[in-house]
Amino acid sequence: MRKSNRIPNFRNLGIHLRVLLLHVCLLGLLTMAGGQPGWSIALWATELTQLAGQWLPPLLLTMGGLTLLYPFIIRLPYRSGLAAIMALALLLTLLCSYGYHSWISPLSTGQSLQIILLCVGDVALCLYYFDLLQRAYSPAIAEARLQALQARIRPHFLFNSLNAVLSLIRSHPQRAETALEDMAELFRVLMADNRALVPLAQEIELCQQYLSIEKLRLDERLQCEWHMAEISAGIMIPPLILQPLVENAVYHGIEPLAQGGTIVINIYTSGQDLLLRICNPLSSRPDKSGGNKMALKNIRERLRLHYDLEARLKQYEAQGQYVVEITIPTRPLSEVTHG
Repeated sequence: MRKSNRIPNFRNLGIHLRVLLLHVCLLGLLTMAGGQPGWSIALWATELTQLAGQWLPPLLLTMGGLTLLYPFIIRLPYRSGLAAIMALALLLTLLCSYGYHSWISPLSTGQSLQIILLCVGDVALCLYYFDLLQRAYSPAIAEARLQALQARIRPHFLFNSLNAVLSLIRSHPQRAETALEDMAELFRVLMADNRALVPLAQEIELCQQYLSIEKLRLDERLQCEWHMAEISAGIMIPPLILQPLVENAVYHGIEPLAQGGTIVINIYTSGQDLLLRICNPLSSRPDKSGGNKMALKNIRERLRLHYDLEARLKQYEAQGQYVVEITIPTRPLSEVTHG
């Protein structure tokens, strides 16, 4: 599920944002601690801006270097990886200081020593913070949360499906048998230990089985259009991401409408991302909106646990349709999970 190495993932957007925030907080504390008599917010802001301007270039260089070298650093033992990170940060900071000393303004020995000490403290603070974060998201805790957050099938679906199957046993025994097989597969996935990613094709097949079951009771009221570009068979996604959205589309969009409607599912890749878009007709009945929001919150939380800030979910209304879009990285999970 998540990477077990404690080295922060420097290819993750969340890591970069956290480092910048920690950096600004540290600089803010330093300027406050070194405040002169007559200290004011305006003076503090000026000093903070000046100090940040001096530290931003080495910070950006260090983050860029760590991003490029992350595939090599991740292979090192934890202590060796920390040493490599510290050495790279010191090297780039010294290079920036030398450039500043040579081309902008000479630095005294005390200022050079201060830069080195600040660099060591900054890197040590960030690494300590990410180590605490990794412990908070330890596999045991994260897997337990994922298990608790797995999408659960609604009771009404079970009862309605069983009744639909019972009505087919005498007249269409083959269809009833196929429906029971689909239900067995659906419940097998729902009750499984869904911690690891699954192939996209498996999730699509699960959705098709679910729609086949719902088709038994909704018949022609339920129509579904699939639009899928050619996608690599190796793309992996979290389990039960697409199926709950399709279930929501049936439950909140098709079922309340007497004439039914069409669910449109688009799946395609864009750059290094996989895009999933589910559209269903808008219903004028607001009584089920709470369950829809709960399911979306569930999926958003599971995406965050798997991918941190690298995955996105958004929903909106357009041209009489309710649209849910999910963007998932197609890179290996070890390259997108946060530290």
